[in-house]
Amino acid sequence: MHNVASIEVEADMIRANNKLAEGNRKVLDENNVFSVDLVGAVGSGKTSLLETLIDQMDDSIGVIAGDILSKFDAKRIEDKNVPVKGLNTGKECHLDAHLVEHALDDVPLSDISILFVENVGNLICPADFQLGTHIRVVIISVTEGDDTAEKHPMIFKDADMAIVNKVDLADAVGADADKMVNDVKSINPNIPVVKCSLKTNEGVEEIISLFKKFQDEL
Repeated sequence: MHNVASIEVEADMIRANNKLAEGNRKVLDENNVFSVDLVGAVGSGKTSLLETLIDQMDDSIGVIAGDILSKFDAKRIEDKNVPVKGLNTGKECHLDAHLVEHALDDVPLSDISILFVENVGNLICPADFQLGTHIRVVIISVTEGDDTAEKHPMIFKDADMAIVNKVDLADAVGADADKMVNDVKSINPNIPVVKCSLKTNEGVEEIISLFKKFQDEL
């Protein structure tokens, strides 16, 4: 009986979260803001990717930066003179639609065209929690091991784009970047997967082109 009760409570939480996510999407649409939920483990390169995109994209960018405790990532974005709202989740290992709902009040939506929501560093917890963004992008790094996608299939099932990052380090850490791409494709055959190195700029132009394609399709 306890297990049944736990499942029912979890289902209710997800339904409530999804309803709030719909409200977030409506706010973003009303302000003509394209939004991206950026998911990845600690050290995968989420913040470094955002710094690169800020430097190379023509769009007006805003960021919601989620973390368990620190505001270090938010400070890095702030140093780029981009509007950013830092969110600390405390014990929670993911953002949810309620947290994002409140954060949207502190983001100048009328001044931006793209909002990146940097989720908490985790590949498991965020999978069930929609935020109201238009797409979800999952970034994994060769330094996490080339079995990373195999070990975390759920996060890729509903993702819209995947990035295999730090491919310049693949040989050094004994990882096969092509295997990682193929593993993602085996989980979600329709997802575009980009091999990326922020050090050499490999893949960045393709990532930006994909964002523009998603925007155009809305």
